[in-house]
Amino acid sequence: MVSERGLQVLRAIVQDYVETHEPVGSRSIVNRYSFGVSAATIRNDMALLEDEELITAPHTSSGRVPTDKGYRVFVNHLAQLRPLTVAQRTAIESFLTDPADLDDLMARTVRVLTQLTGQVALAQYPSFARAHVTHLELVLLAPNRMLIVLVTDAGGVSQRVTALPEMVDESDLAVLRARLSAMITGRAVSEAAERLQGLLDDDMTKDAVLRTLSSVVIDELGEFRQERLVMAGAATLARRGQDFRGSIHPLLEAIEEQVTLLRLMSEMEADAHGLSASIGTENAPFGLGEASIVASDYAAPGGTARVGVMGPTRMDYPSNLAAARAVARYLSRMLDEDEAGR
Repeated sequence: MVSERGLQVLRAIVQDYVETHEPVGSRSIVNRYSFGVSAATIRNDMALLEDEELITAPHTSSGRVPTDKGYRVFVNHLAQLRPLTVAQRTAIESFLTDPADLDDLMARTVRVLTQLTGQVALAQYPSFARAHVTHLELVLLAPNRMLIVLVTDAGGVSQRVTALPEMVDESDLAVLRARLSAMITGRAVSEAAERLQGLLDDDMTKDAVLRTLSSVVIDELGEFRQERLVMAGAATLARRGQDFRGSIHPLLEAIEEQVTLLRLMSEMEADAHGLSASIGTENAPFGLGEASIVASDYAAPGGTARVGVMGPTRMDYPSNLAAARAVARYLSRMLDEDEAGR
């Protein structure tokens, strides 16, 4: 069992190691913190922490550094989230104000988060799987080319140009628009796709243009149902290479592929405040045992999603969690205002 003072010693070791990147010794703790005990007593506390595998000595006769288990205890029981400064909050608000569309908002979100933390920023798009189609627009660009625009109540917008198998005119366009709109407008994305697939499966549907448009719309509705991730700050990994015990290539591959990070972020367990952290070896099943991810839930019309940062285990967890939480709250507010204005 670790005493209350032992936990405070662990807090001191984590904070000093994150700040200095140097192993922390007992004399340094006595000099920097007011424990009111001797260096010998602190060394005894450190020995107990080492027995519990919360800290370790990277070299003989050196100070101690936190283990992944030590970081976990720190995050769960000792980390105190520091409020963002007025300047930081102003930066978030000014950076995220008046985005052009959802894609622009998500891109801005990760850019401001990586600026605040100096880590790789990650943000899940809101899930559109439960969204409803609110609008379908068909625009004739040429007699045999058409622009298809789909809009959902969760803020999703899709635009796609397709070639047509036959020439059509404006009167044909009005009929096609009315027929397709009647089938999908006001319906959930999944239901809309099923209805159009039923039309394609019906041998009585002979209209080649209608079949082509239905097929394209099904594809676009499928895109709404896929999970998406947006990232920024991958270059920070190269600058922090010394913080990783091994290669950063698994992290770069995860950034490239996204699927692994989407799974990991989706499976992280959030606390009562919507904050979550996955630290070091906890990420080994995903091939990311060298990294930590901290995230905050945000609210969106289609449910909740997450925004956070990824970096080495030697990261400033309280500051990064506070930044993720602040950005998530502002993102929730932006999406709520956008929904209310529809």
